[in-house]
Amino acid sequence: MREIDKTKPVLVTGGSGYLASWIIKMLLEDGVNVNATVRDLSSAQKVEHLKVLAKASTGQLKLFKSDLMDYGSFNEPMQDCELVIHTASPFFVTGIKNPQDELIRPAKEGTRNVFESAKRNSTVKRIVLTSSVVAIYGDNVDMELVKGGMFTEKEWNVTSSAEHQPYAYSKTIAEKEAWAIAEEQDQWDLLTINPAWILGPSLSKRTDSMSISTMIEFGDGTYKSGVPELWTCIVDVRDVATAHIKAGFTSGASGRHIIVSKEATLLDIANILRKNFGDDYPFPRRQAPKILFWLIAPMFDRTRKFVSKNVGIRIKFDNSYSKKDLNMSYIPIEQTIQEHFQQILDDGLLSKTQPGQAGIED
Repeated sequence: MREIDKTKPVLVTGGSGYLASWIIKMLLEDGVNVNATVRDLSSAQKVEHLKVLAKASTGQLKLFKSDLMDYGSFNEPMQDCELVIHTASPFFVTGIKNPQDELIRPAKEGTRNVFESAKRNSTVKRIVLTSSVVAIYGDNVDMELVKGGMFTEKEWNVTSSAEHQPYAYSKTIAEKEAWAIAEEQDQWDLLTINPAWILGPSLSKRTDSMSISTMIEFGDGTYKSGVPELWTCIVDVRDVATAHIKAGFTSGASGRHIIVSKEATLLDIANILRKNFGDDYPFPRRQAPKILFWLIAPMFDRTRKFVSKNVGIRIKFDNSYSKKDLNMSYIPIEQTIQEHFQQILDDGLLSKTQPGQAGIED
């Protein structure tokens, strides 16, 4: 058990990201100094909101230019840090042309880059890695491989590959790499946070987050004809940020942590949105038959193999270890979805429409 000194700076990689921004905000508000890495210090869109957070907080923020594929670039920002929170990793599940170069290599080699810097820095005592539930399963049909009817931290994704579910494969490879490196040394502890689909309000106005762009699609008419019966599990971004911080500062915490609030279908999400925002937006009202979505899947940049292995198959996760080890409690998904969509409206990212019409034109 290693105690982390809160007077020492905490390194947060991928600092401009959707999740990392919340982690930084919470740390700064608690008076903790933060070293945050970003790929482009000159991009106001990526760093300005972090500077605003720092001005309103008691903690101090230092920004550093680092890149997952630039070896040694994490050495300087890691100096004097006892806790490293590694969130930086490529995240996109559609539009992938070269999985090896776009996802797998950056995820795996980037993890090694950060962890090798930690091995060279004698002050580091703990690393908290942002993994994912997709390092635990690849497709919903994987539920058939699990005893007890729900996924736990004991499971690993054994069905994804560079050709099928490459994002899930990249997260699995990266987490396995992290545990392999951790076992080579005894200087620092490794804990992983394995969140479900992260939703909730963003601290920046960036729209390149998959979570934000998907929520916009619920209101712009993309799914107005219906959504497939696709089961997923949801968690609030603020809960995921809290989990990282608790994993960092809870001396007795260890291992992997499934961070999930509740399972839901895409239609469940649409119904929550309609309940809160009425018919001003073309939220989907029905589920499309699986065979229909199977036929048109390529139009949505999805494979028919994905449809076969995921649509219509319910999944469930056991989050009890996170409650026990990190004392986690979870924001209801209804609140998460309502606040996320409201923020999109407040930021002017979606126009009000007549029912059945698209809200954003190409």
